[in-house]
Amino acid sequence: MQLNEKLEKLKVLFTDMEQALIAYSGGVDSTLVAKIAYDVLGEKALAVTAMSPSLLPEELEDAEIQAATMGIRHQIVETNEMENPNYTSNPVNRCYFCKSELHDTLKPLAKKLGYPFVVDGVNADDLQDYRPGIQAARERGAISPLAEVGISKLEVRQLSQQLDLPWWNKPAQPCLSSRFPYGEEITVAKLQRVGRAEIYLRKLGWENLRVRSHEDTARIELAPENIKDFVANTDLTKIVSAFQELGFMFVTLDLEGYRSGKLNQVLEERIKN
Repeated sequence: MQLNEKLEKLKVLFTDMEQALIAYSGGVDSTLVAKIAYDVLGEKALAVTAMSPSLLPEELEDAEIQAATMGIRHQIVETNEMENPNYTSNPVNRCYFCKSELHDTLKPLAKKLGYPFVVDGVNADDLQDYRPGIQAARERGAISPLAEVGISKLEVRQLSQQLDLPWWNKPAQPCLSSRFPYGEEITVAKLQRVGRAEIYLRKLGWENLRVRSHEDTARIELAPENIKDFVANTDLTKIVSAFQELGFMFVTLDLEGYRSGKLNQVLEERIKN
């Protein structure tokens, strides 16, 4: 199916809904969904962003700016996943409890405001990865238009660029809890520490990155093509000092580089063995 055909199918989906509340993180996927929903439904589309310690303040600000640019109505709600030990203990299905909290917040809000549908930004590629949060969303009746039409991550970016969305190439930015290996307890302090570390590196000009936290050790992941430049042209001593001020004892660089879903590697190894 051609990309423009998929776009038309998306529009038809929203036309049939008549009203929709969008679970809107500000990432490229949910932003595309919000854009198309607004183009089709206008004031009958509402984007809702969940604010919690696992969302970088900069990401919340981006979500607000992008919503205002598109023109869609935007609302912010608080979620309380940090109060759930099933989430903070960081099991392999942590995302299930995160999305449960999200949609247990959005579903009654949608009902209260008169929106019959809650939609999210899950794309077709997400269905190929280990994403327990998708199950939680489905159990609560959420709809995933991108996945339903078969739109991949690459096609999300292509469509976003085609629609002149300036953030079409925005790096993926999953919640900060994804920076911790399964089984390591998640706390607000740890989330803030790793978030500030990533903000520090971004201010130095590095974009597509992660700072993984392993207890007192920070492991920096950069795009593989940027590693040599980072080592050669960055004041490493200054970075170590900045990270230690945030509370890390050791600072390391992942020589493999950034790869989405890397922490799921341990699950793959368990399956093999």
